Amino acid sequence: MRPESTVCPSLVAWGNAWLSGHVGLDEAADHVEAAGGPVVAGDVPLRKYLANLRGGGLREVRLALPAPGDPLGLSGPAAFNSAAVDAGQAAIAVLGDRNLGLVPVPDLRGSSYVGVRLEIHDAGPVRHDLPTLSEAERELSDAIRAATEALTSVDGPAQDRPERTPRGGELAPGYPGRAHRVSALATRLAAVLRLADERGLTSGQVAARATALRELDRAVRRALVAAHHAIFEPVRNH
Repeated sequence: MRPESTVCPSLVAWGNAWLSGHVGLDEAADHVEAAGGPVVAGDVPLRKYLANLRGGGLREVRLALPAPGDPLGLSGPAAFNSAAVDAGQAAIAVLGDRNLGLVPVPDLRGSSYVGVRLEIHDAGPVRHDLPTLSEAERELSDAIRAATEALTSVDGPAQDRPERTPRGGELAPGYPGRAHRVSALATRLAAVLRLADERGLTSGQVAARATALRELDRAVRRALVAAHHAIFEPVRNH
């Protein structure tokens, strides 16, 4: 799956809203499938798979948005980490006695069917070194400021600006308003990062720009992970 796909973020947001009683299973599954078409986990339709997981002790779903050299949200094993980095995303189903990693890949069954298959992996323990929402929001603000300063100091050919960036980053019911705002901002910034173009710059200008954009990308991913986990944050802090 392309990293800009919202399958795993949607699965985490709506899966947690369902687990916390804010939406029903059908509504949650509908929103996940709106992101990428019909979804199966292994060979099991998404609704049935989620119901089976809940019967097996599913407590929450966590988000991983790794990049090469930055396994954000991942704690092994190596096979799961590698698949998640290749996909640019993963969801982790947290059960009572084990964790399962879900990595999306295109599910193509003929010329007209386009959906998503979640490959199922064993996953390591939940990481506790991920940022809280407030920490991630501060990091994002700092990265935006630093990137703005760095990029405005790089002379180069004028770049066409997109007339508007796509909407996105909406979380599910039950998430705090601050999480919605952080997720929406990070999603818009992620879209801008995908539009970044290095054509016409010297090697030195490219290096300066790449450093600024790399730091902003890291802050964006951390903000998205924190926002998607925020529905349970008050419980964890007690």
